[in-house]
Amino acid sequence: MKIQQTRIYKLSIPMHPFRIATGTMFHAQNLFIRVETNEGLTGVGECSAFPMIVGESQSTCFEMAKDFARIWKGKEALDIENRLKDLDDFTAFNSTAKSAFDMALYDLASKKENVPLYKYLKGYKKTLETDITIGIDEPEIMASKALDFKMQGFRILKIKLGKDGKTDLQRIQMIRNTVGSSLRLRIDANQGWDFETSKAVLIQMGMYDIEFCEQPMRSWNDHHLPALRKVSPIKIMADESVFDHHDASRLILAGACDYVNIKFSKSGGIAEAIRINEVCESHGIACMMGGMLESRLALTAFAHFSLSQKNIKFYDMDTSLLGHQIDPVKGGVEFKGYHLEVPEMPGIGADIDEGFLRTCEQVII
Repeated sequence: MKIQQTRIYKLSIPMHPFRIATGTMFHAQNLFIRVETNEGLTGVGECSAFPMIVGESQSTCFEMAKDFARIWKGKEALDIENRLKDLDDFTAFNSTAKSAFDMALYDLASKKENVPLYKYLKGYKKTLETDITIGIDEPEIMASKALDFKMQGFRILKIKLGKDGKTDLQRIQMIRNTVGSSLRLRIDANQGWDFETSKAVLIQMGMYDIEFCEQPMRSWNDHHLPALRKVSPIKIMADESVFDHHDASRLILAGACDYVNIKFSKSGGIAEAIRINEVCESHGIACMMGGMLESRLALTAFAHFSLSQKNIKFYDMDTSLLGHQIDPVKGGVEFKGYHLEVPEMPGIGADIDEGFLRTCEQVII
């Protein structure tokens, strides 16, 4: 099955402002591609650029995608290993842009087999219960949002922190006092604290029954994580410190984390995500499936992947719920309250509405 051409779109989705420790997002800066083949099958892929974390923007992804499409033109689509090697040989890093192309190949492969992606990946049905994220704001506003989510039925809250430790502690105190003890709380500092602040804040937050803390410090402070983990009453999840399976192995062998967050935008897609999960599973380290600001299309791929990996125990799959003002996706994963259900169609089972795509900047290679 030969690749004939690739359609590339800047998929910009307006958002209500979403704030984390490293910045505020006003649009989901996404890229969408369709890889078309000589057999009439088309593979779709999406990535979400988060420049303050991964170092790629929508514009850089768009330009890189043009090169990727030229490299692949006329080549065998089902040879996933060598097609991904083509991209790695061409450029180092650029995992966000690569992840859209990886996703399209897996979509094509599972469509060729006429099975949903999770079955192509040897997966099975299991419960996917997502958390819901609260962006950084004043403590009172965050507590009010937490109560709203509780009233909507969500049972797991992910709280964005990473500013000054004193106010972050107030945020957690107010949220826990507002929602009570029945909800699970997770916190994510997005690298916002230094080592001393991390120690002080996590020790004080131990009384609030926090499930884990994601990425308390900048990745260049990874050497402090083993010491932090020893004194913290809250388990540590590595996120921005783990882009590939080499990173995962390095941190695990150093005793630096309890869990790892897998995101396609960091790993470059499904192939490397599988390797990260394998390393973690071999060391008894459970993983979470996360994302950036993807639409329900990429989110559907996340859900398929989660169904294929027993070691993924946590689900942070609320990307399209984080203030997206429109939903341009046809088909795809459905939210049943706080649970996700994947479609049983071949491949990912989602696409982007043609009318919306006509409004997007695009190119055909």
